[in-house]
Amino acid sequence: MRLRSAKTHRDAVHHPVFARYYARVSVAAETTAGIAPVRAELLSGLSGQVIEIGAGNGLNFGHYPPTVREVVAIEPEATLRRLAVRSALGAGVPVDVMPGTAEALPVRDGAFDAAVISLVLCTVRDVRQSLAEIRRVLRPGGELRFFEHVRAGSRGMAATQRVLDRTVWPLLTGGCHTSRDATAAIEAAGFVVEARRDIRIPESGVRLPTSACVVGVARRP
Repeated sequence: MRLRSAKTHRDAVHHPVFARYYARVSVAAETTAGIAPVRAELLSGLSGQVIEIGAGNGLNFGHYPPTVREVVAIEPEATLRRLAVRSALGAGVPVDVMPGTAEALPVRDGAFDAAVISLVLCTVRDVRQSLAEIRRVLRPGGELRFFEHVRAGSRGMAATQRVLDRTVWPLLTGGCHTSRDATAAIEAAGFVVEARRDIRIPESGVRLPTSACVVGVARRP
């Protein structure tokens, strides 16, 4: 039994207006911003039992390889969770969508071969606790696949990110922060980062506060 006995709060995160906006914009960004190939890279080669934290509207589901036995997809926001359930019906692998938060995953210790976070650490309320929970539910040697916003390399954009993160950006975007150092946080949580690649989303055009990203693989020792 993979479920944990702790009670799950179904509406721990409630951003219905942003969720509806995100559901529309994110689908378009798969092609216009080139995010779909990043998702394919993120999930390539996975196998076994996988947990995806912050599954959103389920845009990763179609990219899981057939070597994955099952995906347990955790999504705290009710509007996005309903859309994820619909996406799961068309996935090529079994996907079980569940309510829950990254800080208190409703699954037992060591139940998964791999964990996936995709634009999640920017939004969680407690990065350290979220990564501690991910480490808890992974078996020893299990993989963490990550695709996250990061601090921009240019001084000007990094300053813009800091101002936005302290003011309007989290209020407008469901709690998102653009300048968290995802890789450093993952390493501080006790994971070994085996591969990482800095990317820009989209690759060309106007640089946005969310353009600087990283995709990579870490492992629980």
